Amino acid sequence: MEHREGFFEGPGGARLYHEAWLPKGDVRAVLGVVHGLAEHSGRYMNLVNRFVPMGYAVYGIDHLGHGRSEGQRLYVRRFTDFTGPLQGYFDMIRDRQPGKPVFLVGHSLGGLIGALYLLDHQDGLAGAVLSGPAVRAPGDIPPALVFIGRLLSVLIPRMGLVPLAAEGISRDPAVVEAYHADPLVCKGKITARLGAEMMDAMARIRRETGRIRLPLLVVQGGADRMVDPAGARLLHDAAASADKRLIVYEGLYHEVFNEPEHGKVLDDVEAWLEAHQIRR
Repeated sequence: MEHREGFFEGPGGARLYHEAWLPKGDVRAVLGVVHGLAEHSGRYMNLVNRFVPMGYAVYGIDHLGHGRSEGQRLYVRRFTDFTGPLQGYFDMIRDRQPGKPVFLVGHSLGGLIGALYLLDHQDGLAGAVLSGPAVRAPGDIPPALVFIGRLLSVLIPRMGLVPLAAEGISRDPAVVEAYHADPLVCKGKITARLGAEMMDAMARIRRETGRIRLPLLVVQGGADRMVDPAGARLLHDAAASADKRLIVYEGLYHEVFNEPEHGKVLDDVEAWLEAHQIRR
C-alpha cells in the first residue's frame, strides 16, 4: 500500500494533519476516518490493514489539538472547530477519488463529530459507520462536576479538568501499553471548555438525530466504560435512516476495532460496506 500525508488550514489558521493509505490497484471505495478524543488517525491500522488490500482507500485527519495537528491539546473554543474542517476534508477526498463511494467512519468523539457533520452534509456520503459514539456521557459523572465544568468553561476555559482512563479502551494489555507509549496521544486532562462543548454537542445530536437518513451502521462495545453504551441504541433508534443497523458486542470495551475480537467486528463492517457498494 502507499502512504501519503499533508496539511491543510483549519480554524484560526492552524495546520491540520491528514494522511491516506492507498491500495496498489484501482480504488473501489473510500473510508474517511474521524478519530476519537486524545488520539490520532494513525491508531486505526487494524482498519487500514483489513480494507486497503481489498481496494479501499483509507483517509484520516487529526483534529485540532490532536496528533500532528496544531492547537492546544484537548481544547477548542467551540465544537465547530471539530466539525467545520470535515467539509474541506471530505471535499478533498472526493476531489482525489472522483466518483468513488465515500463512507464516514467515526469513533467515540469522532462518532459525535461525525454524527453532527451528517446533519448538514450527509448527501455527499454513501453511508456512515459509527463506533462507540460519544452521544451520552458515562453515568458516573457527578452533576456537581458538570456544573463546575460549565462555570470554568467561561471563567478559565483552558483549565484541565477531567483525566482520561486509558485502561477502558481495550481488554488487550498490548493495546493499552501502546496507547500509553504513543507520543501522539494526549496524556493531559480534558479542558473545561472542551468538556462543556462536548456536552452541548451531545444534547444537540440527541435532539436532531432524526435528520440523519443515510445508510447507517452503529457498532458498540457492551462493556464500554468510556461512553454510555445506551447512547448507541439512542442514536440508532432516533435516526430516520430506512437502512440502519446496530451491533452490540457483549463484553467488549470502548475501542471495538482494537479489542481481541476485532477480527469479528471488522468482518461485520466489511459485510456491511460490501453490501452497500453493491446497492450503489
